[in-house]
Amino acid sequence: MKTYQIKTKEIKRESHELDAASMPLGRLASRVATLLMGKHKPSYTTHIDMGDSVVVKNAGKLVLTGRKVDQKVYQKHSNYPGGFKEVAVAKLIAERPERVIELAVSRMLPKNRLQSGRMRRLTVER
Repeated sequence: MKTYQIKTKEIKRESHELDAASMPLGRLASRVATLLMGKHKPSYTTHIDMGDSVVVKNAGKLVLTGRKVDQKVYQKHSNYPGGFKEVAVAKLIAERPERVIELAVSRMLPKNRLQSGRMRRLTVER
């Protein structure tokens, strides 16, 4: 029996809507990453972008467990001297709660050429 490879024309994309207030950030991001990759489909293929589009609502009511609101810090560097930046998650949630969800999801996706297309199908609403 021959192995069947799905063609890009045969991919059927659905739309999923998730509520950020109903589950913690990590579980939400994990679920969103799975839907964006298409791993919930029986025809999943690693090298083809076959995921669905996801809309996350109520980003302002985001839930973090434990003491993460007080202790978690996002870090980045511009690769210039003195270019190290830190921002506390509490400040980020107050200013841009949708960015917290986008960061969590993008860090759960594989870092390859398909990542940007998958992230384009993610919509986060306050």
